[in-house]
Amino acid sequence: MMDYPPTVRRLIESLRQLPSVGPRSAERLALHILRAEPALAQTLAASISGARDAVRPCERCGFYAETPVCEICAAADRDPHTVCIVEQPTDVITFEKSGAFKGLYHVLGGSLSPLDDIGPEELHIPKLINRLRGQGAREAILALNTDVKGETTTLYLARELRQLGIKVTRLATGISIGSPLEYADSLTLTHALGDRKEV
Repeated sequence: MMDYPPTVRRLIESLRQLPSVGPRSAERLALHILRAEPALAQTLAASISGARDAVRPCERCGFYAETPVCEICAAADRDPHTVCIVEQPTDVITFEKSGAFKGLYHVLGGSLSPLDDIGPEELHIPKLINRLRGQGAREAILALNTDVKGETTTLYLARELRQLGIKVTRLATGISIGSPLEYADSLTLTHALGDRKEV
């Protein structure tokens, strides 16, 4: 049975390593690269190599940076007394696109998972505590996922951060705007009732 030449097969296999890229998508991408102008492949290769060489975690918050400190931490117009704690760097992008938060961030790099041997030391929790203590933070917003690992991490951090004498809050959870109640599960309704506000 005929197959692609070895170099094309290697390209397809490499593309399959990317998240959400299955065999057919990898094949389509590889064939597109082969059919396109040579400049596309060169630009793509240079962009990947350049990003891998230049981008590193920010020394303060863990977000993506090309310098020791990211643009958010370096910005003079951010509120240094309010820190939003997230699991991954992509969570920072979500908040920034909303334009609703003007404080600083701290990226944990995951969530606590004792079954997977992921404790506070495997995440950036000790660094977080030292940072909040050192910069005089007044509020820590816990913006973690609401799955079991996220809830475990939230409870752990709430206990640890209260000992610093700062206000600890978490994102409200509940019914999404525009969603009918009939589609809400019992856990979502429980959270929505617990986080209700006076009108």
